[in-house]
Order: sequence, then C-alpha cells, then structure tokens
Amino acid sequence: MTYLSHLKCRECSRVYPVSATAACEGCWAPLEAVYDYDRLRADLPREAIAQRPPTMWRYRELLPLSSDPSVGANTGFTPLVPAPRLARALGAREVYLKNDAVNFPTLSFKDRVVAVALSKAREFGFDTVGCSSTGNLANAVAAQAARGGFKAFLFVPADLESEKIIGTEIYGATLVRINGNYDQVNRLCSEIAQKYSWGIVNVNLRSYYSEGSKTFGYEVAEQLGWRLPQNIVVPMAGGSLITKIHKAFRELEQLGWVEAQATKFFGAQATGCCPITTAAKRGSPEIEPQKPHTIVKSLAIGNPADGYYAVKTMLGSGGTGEDASDADVVEGIRLLAETEGIFAETAGGVTVAVTRKLIEQGRLNPDESIVLAITGNGLKTIGAVSGVVPSSDAIRPKLAEFEEHYLGLAPAAA
Repeated sequence: MTYLSHLKCRECSRVYPVSATAACEGCWAPLEAVYDYDRLRADLPREAIAQRPPTMWRYRELLPLSSDPSVGANTGFTPLVPAPRLARALGAREVYLKNDAVNFPTLSFKDRVVAVALSKAREFGFDTVGCSSTGNLANAVAAQAARGGFKAFLFVPADLESEKIIGTEIYGATLVRINGNYDQVNRLCSEIAQKYSWGIVNVNLRSYYSEGSKTFGYEVAEQLGWRLPQNIVVPMAGGSLITKIHKAFRELEQLGWVEAQATKFFGAQATGCCPITTAAKRGSPEIEPQKPHTIVKSLAIGNPADGYYAVKTMLGSGGTGEDASDADVVEGIRLLAETEGIFAETAGGVTVAVTRKLIEQGRLNPDESIVLAITGNGLKTIGAVSGVVPSSDAIRPKLAEFEEHYLGLAPAAA
C-alpha cells in the first residue's frame, strides 16, 4: 500500500500523476511528492514505528514507493550521539551529532536518497540508472546498482578525490569523468536523461530521490525521544537535504507524532563555494551562481538546484547561513575527531566550523539544543588532512627509547 498521492509543483501548485518527471511543464519549478496525510494519521500510530527494524524503512509509509524497497534494505537509522566534549569546545550546552558517516553501504547520507531512487527506478521499469555527482552520490548509486542488478553510468568532475573515484569504480559501474565542474556535469546528465530511457536519480527521478533525505529528520526526532531540536546545522551542496529535514519535521507535527517546535535551520558551506549562504546573508532567496574553488568538493555546486528553497527554509525558520574557510574546515575535522572520535569528511568539517562561527557571532544560541548533521566519512577525503596530522619517527623496540621519545625521561646512566 502506498500513501503517495501525486506530484505537485512547488511554485504554481500544478498537480501531476506519479511518473518519472521532476519539473513542472508550465513554470519549470521542481515537483514534490505529496501524501495522503489524513489516511496516514488514521492508519499509522507512532507506536508502530518502534516495533520495526532499525532502518530508514521504519518510516516506509512516508516514502514514495508502492512496493517493498528493492535496494537499501539495511540503510539508515544511524546513531544520534550526544557530544559533550565538542559542546565544551564550542561553548555550547547541548550538542548532538547525527552521524551518517557510518551509513550503509557507502558511509554517507546519499545512501538514503539512492535507496529510494533506485527502488523507484525498479518500479518504473528502468534497467539503467545514473547520476551527476560530486562523489558521495556516485559511490552510493554504484554500490546499490550492483546490489540491484542495474547497469549504471556515473558522471563526475575529473578532479574528485581519488578515494571517491576508486569508491565508485570498485562496484563495476561505468564512471564518466568530465573536464569541468559539477554544474557542467549536471547539464550533460540532463541531456542524457532526455535522450535515453534511463533513471537518472537527480534528474528525472529527483522528486523521489530527494524524499529519502526526510528519513534523516525522522530519525533525529525519534532518537531525541520524539521531540524536535531547537537548532540544526546542515551542510549544503545543492540545498536539498536541509529542505527535506524541514519537511520531515513538519510532517511529524502534522501527524501528531511530535509537539510543534520552531526549529531554527542553519546552512553551512565552504567559503570557496557558498552561493546559498551568500544569498541567505543578503536576505534574499535569489541565487547568484559561483565558480567553486575549495577543498570541500562534496559541497562544490556553484548553481545549486534547491538553493532558492534552502534559503527560504533557513530564513523562514529564524536561522541563517554561514561559510567557513578551507583552513577552518580542516580544523573542524580535527576538532570533531579529537573531541568525539568521529572522523568526518570535509563537509563535516564545514558543519563544525560554521557552528563555532555562528556561536561566536551570537547567531546560534549555545544554551539551546543543537544537532549537527555529519553527512560523510573522513576516509573519503584523506587528502584534505594529509600533511596536517603530525607523523612520528620510528623507534627501536627498546623501553629506554620509548621513555626518552614519548615520556621525556632521560636515559638511565650506564
């Protein structure tokens, strides 16, 4: 049984049937999945969720599938962990980390969106899938396409981190490296989606793909004891994740599963590619594209598809956007690792660095609860911290040498 009702244009509200389309024919604005919330409220009590396996599919009625998922059965329900040592370092009272750096199977939040997109691709009858990607999405599509028996073409900028290149090719997918930035890659992908009958997860399947991000928000609420945080800080590339967490919180309120809470949304970007936060600081949702120049390649989208809606989400909630320099990003990665034992990729460094900056600026209340979205694993961006972490010389297997080098004890007299 599905509770998905139809697709609706986010601007002109024109209604469309459920199909592999993502843009309004009238105004070209994106289409969004709409559900029968009255029937959901009557059929699905909150108490039923706790009886289900700890995966993203415990919220399956709020996802746009009409059958059981064909891939990603074990994805989601990643830890939400208190971070007291990081909180002290930031000067905050109550900080939590939603850690999708350990998501199944490819260690990023993109596993969620791909599980939904490829399961929907199977329902639509596609045998070939693809995406444009800054790295994590390509990893996730390659892995879950292998699991689902799809043929896959993944389109990426040629200068991606080698860890993400290898992390895509290992699954046997066809990786197409483009001499250009992500926006150029995405334009090519859109042309391919128009010509070939393929399921491109962030083009013609985007209306469904983006719904997978809602599970991040559902889990935060459930793991907080069915309450919403007062603040959440989210890294932004295309801007979809922050809007879908917002949608998830509003849906939970609509279903009566949580008490209404005016959560403030804060978006984080790298200074070398910050079109969304620049617009937010300006107080306008109109995005001016930028040419990316940053080590944070996973967020390096100069013309973000959902940037307009991300800004409206932030400003409408009482939050805002902020960016961090590459040096601050690296320091954010180190701070998170040294205080909480979590090694995040560069996007995580952005989130931590921006949180510190917002608190110092007085724009994020350190006395309120704060959730930080950690969306990818540091093993994917080793190069960003190479040369920053100190190395040590090897010693002989002698107690005296250990004591001299590491404890500062003088060698014993002969």
